[in-house]
Amino acid sequence: MLLYSKFKLNNPQVKYIVDDSIPSIHTEIELRSGDRIQLHAIHPTPPMPQHNPSSSDRDAELMKIALEAMDSDIPVVVIGDFNDVAWSQTTSMFQTVGELLDVRKGRSFYNTFNAKSFIMRWSLDHIFVSEEFRVEKIALGDDVKSDHFPFYAQLFLQAELAEEQKPDDAPEDELKKAKEQIAEEEKENTEKGPNGSSNQKFSQVILTSSNYLFL
Repeated sequence: MLLYSKFKLNNPQVKYIVDDSIPSIHTEIELRSGDRIQLHAIHPTPPMPQHNPSSSDRDAELMKIALEAMDSDIPVVVIGDFNDVAWSQTTSMFQTVGELLDVRKGRSFYNTFNAKSFIMRWSLDHIFVSEEFRVEKIALGDDVKSDHFPFYAQLFLQAELAEEQKPDDAPEDELKKAKEQIAEEEKENTEKGPNGSSNQKFSQVILTSSNYLFL
């Protein structure tokens, strides 16, 4: 997982939120205007019969990021390969709990996977933003010999217009479900042994699988 940026990164961290083999990048970005935004770049694991047949790792990671986004004091961008389609229950719940906007909605599907298939393609890569952002342009990039197409978005930070598109507050029942999913994953990890928890290591949006570029 790589993150490139022309903007200043404040306190960048690589975190292992649910498993010590699943990294995610979290940083505050300082724009040229002096405004600050919070970035979460994630790539949760897909359901796998040998390791995570119930998808609890993926779902819990998404819910933890959603709760962080909801509680953020500054504008938020969440990007990544979610290993899940935009219309799934988990992705919809992530958006609701995080009180975020999907840049794709109302524009097109922008199916990023599978780049190697001309027929079977889905929207697995996502860009979610808080209400302070406006979309100037989004597009799929050209084939880069990956199984994902790059996903590009040009965003404007316009906090003064945020109220015009502010999502509804997350319902209490959805917040309860999110916390239950997190508790379920933590219980499963405990039963599996010390294999992965919250161990942390320090170390315009273009998204291609697990590589991210801020211009």
